[in-house]
Amino acid sequence: MGADHQNFLSLPIHRNRFAMLQRLYVHNFRCLENFELTIKEMPSALLIGKNGAGKSTIAFALEVLQKIGRGINRVKQLVEEKDFARGRSDVPIRFEIEVLLENKLYKYVLAFELPEKFKELRVFEEELLVSGDTIYSRKEAQVTLRKSAQNSEAQFLVDWHLVALPVIQDQSETDPLRIFKTWLARTIILAPIPNLMTGDSNGETLEPKRDGSNFGEWFSGLLSRYPAAYTQIVDKYLREVMPDIQDFLNELIGKDSKSMIVRFEANNANLSVDFKDLSDGEKCFFLCAVVLAANKFYGPLFCFWDEPDNYLSLSEVGHFVTSLRRSFQGNSQILVTSHNPEAIRKFSNENTFVLDRKSHLEPTLVRLLSDIPVPGDLINALILGDIEL
Repeated sequence: MGADHQNFLSLPIHRNRFAMLQRLYVHNFRCLENFELTIKEMPSALLIGKNGAGKSTIAFALEVLQKIGRGINRVKQLVEEKDFARGRSDVPIRFEIEVLLENKLYKYVLAFELPEKFKELRVFEEELLVSGDTIYSRKEAQVTLRKSAQNSEAQFLVDWHLVALPVIQDQSETDPLRIFKTWLARTIILAPIPNLMTGDSNGETLEPKRDGSNFGEWFSGLLSRYPAAYTQIVDKYLREVMPDIQDFLNELIGKDSKSMIVRFEANNANLSVDFKDLSDGEKCFFLCAVVLAANKFYGPLFCFWDEPDNYLSLSEVGHFVTSLRRSFQGNSQILVTSHNPEAIRKFSNENTFVLDRKSHLEPTLVRLLSDIPVPGDLINALILGDIEL
């Protein structure tokens, strides 16, 4: 069994006033080998590249870390043998993430190995540092907690097949362990599948799933904890893209069950629609509105959205992407992928990264667009395949 999952709805929230991902390093994970993405001082950034270049793999790497923040600590629920790059199980899979939280640099390192004759991967190395000081370190099964004013150095053993971060108890709301785990848990990673978004809920959460299938629970959790988010969702966003929306209801349909109803009004006529019956694009409008409200009310957050322009018409893409970029400014961050010319035009050469992979036998390469000579118009160059790393 993994560590007990923390219910962040029932706990006091330590809000970071500043939270920015600085660096992600991934080695020997799928198509990412010695891969480093540095997005310091970039509130928003774009990843572009051909299919198979590794854009979605970055999301999977981030999701491994997000799951750990959400309490999943059994290694086999995080990585598998097939995740080794080109089957190279003799080299550990390694993740490193650096994030600036309240002007302190948090660095988390995690490596997995698969010794010969083992059926499951196990933890090889793990460490959390804050401003260069080690909070805890781990080599194989032994975990060492740092000395502090309250506690002397402590050592204990953890099963090699369990990640230590969710196991270690934080001491207070301001404990660096708590701050980092909460940030990881609250990261938003999205590749929504609208037909899985029903608007029904049997509980509440502040931790959305990648495919959006628990949108109803996320929506309910947000409004339960932050009732003022209702106005933000309707008046500050939805009415701009759906002018005839009147309001929405989250009706109780059972002891613990709710269902969303969206009401429209135009020319003195009214229409009520179950959320599940909205179009795919309209569901994405709601998802965008909740992302913006979440960042405002319990952020600053980090969001990775894989192709946010999916399911939208060309005339809707620009406003959608601009709204996301405008919301994630200054102290929060959004990283998106896209193949859509209208979305790509909303970013600059200074915050667009080009990913390239020459073949399935080679790793992903990444460079900032401003460092690459682009012949003529960027969109035409992408269409013609004239961008070379």
